Amino acid sequence: MKKWIGILVLATALLFMLASINTENNKEATVDVTEKIKEPSYEYGILVDSFNVTKGIVKKDQTLGEILYANHIDHPQIAEIVTKSKEIFDVRYVNPGKDYTVICRKDSTDKVCYFIYQENPTNYIVMDLTEGIDVYRGKKEVETRVNVASGEIKSSLWLAMEEQKLSPKIAAELSTIYAWTIDFFTIQKGDGFRVYYENNYIDGKYIGIGKILAAEFSHKGQAFYAFYYKENENFADYYDEQGKTLRKSFLMAPVDYKRISSRYNKRRKHPITGQWKGHFGTDYAAERGTPIWATANGIIMKAAYTKNNGNYVKVKHNGSYTTQYLHMSKIKPGIRKGVYVKQGDIIGYVGSTGLATGPHVCYRFWKDGKQVDPFKQKLPPGDPIKKENREVYMLVKDSLMQILMN
Repeated sequence: MKKWIGILVLATALLFMLASINTENNKEATVDVTEKIKEPSYEYGILVDSFNVTKGIVKKDQTLGEILYANHIDHPQIAEIVTKSKEIFDVRYVNPGKDYTVICRKDSTDKVCYFIYQENPTNYIVMDLTEGIDVYRGKKEVETRVNVASGEIKSSLWLAMEEQKLSPKIAAELSTIYAWTIDFFTIQKGDGFRVYYENNYIDGKYIGIGKILAAEFSHKGQAFYAFYYKENENFADYYDEQGKTLRKSFLMAPVDYKRISSRYNKRRKHPITGQWKGHFGTDYAAERGTPIWATANGIIMKAAYTKNNGNYVKVKHNGSYTTQYLHMSKIKPGIRKGVYVKQGDIIGYVGSTGLATGPHVCYRFWKDGKQVDPFKQKLPPGDPIKKENREVYMLVKDSLMQILMN
């Protein structure tokens, strides 16, 4: 009897072991199945799991038509794409080095369903050929991370940025913010900066800095502060710790620019003609199509085209000051002689019409009928924070100051 009880116990134990092994195997099988589940894949907001995706880069002298035709898009479709792009994107300006993506069906036809041209890291153009032809703009989601950086100047602001492994654009932005406050040609050893700013990323890849939110610049033993504040949906500026604007009555620049490609110079070799002559404007290089702003309130004197100036607008601000904006891709509809514009109003878009080597706006500035360098003028101050916004501004300023100093 004891023998049979022993056999029964042993058999029961074996059954439990087998059940346990099966359970573990099932768990492993479940894990394997789970691991094989693939996340859906998107490109430019398009689900591409059932498509073939090809990437390319625009070559020198290559046109959009050539690229489309090489990807089996026929001439009638190309003509329709050009027509439907007119109010969205100028197909003549496809730049070498820019990325494009072709999304095709995974079947014997290999038909192109989408063609995407990447204008810059953020903006792209989609040509949708799935049902007829549709052309629209898109924008990649930008992830913003904030950072505080500081440095002491030993020889120049740009070298100080390099030593701290910071983007040189921070130096350019600081020189713009403080353009009316500090003469950057006179900064000296021992001067320093502290800056609270945005870093931007797309798909986890760093694409450059965003806004400078707060800054302190120490120059000749004095601290100069700048705090970014948006008074309303359409207007933001930099103010000091008392709420006074850092700019004068004119905007520091007529455009959101990449760099100043040429400054006011009484003797400069022209990049096209090769002649030595005065360059009585400031050239702001920017992406084609970037909006150009009136730098102060005024009346439009001219909105026209000439061989050298290209599309241009001239604004009279008062009895003393006049400004001019050259080489526009186009003048904004409604901008014509006699129209009143406010500071920051869009008057046209960056281009390279007239005598120009690349997309930029040449900004010219007159005082009492004489062309001058705007950065060397003692201009009246701009407007301080409005009374109704002052309390909120002081709270924002105190918060930014705390972050900046920690």
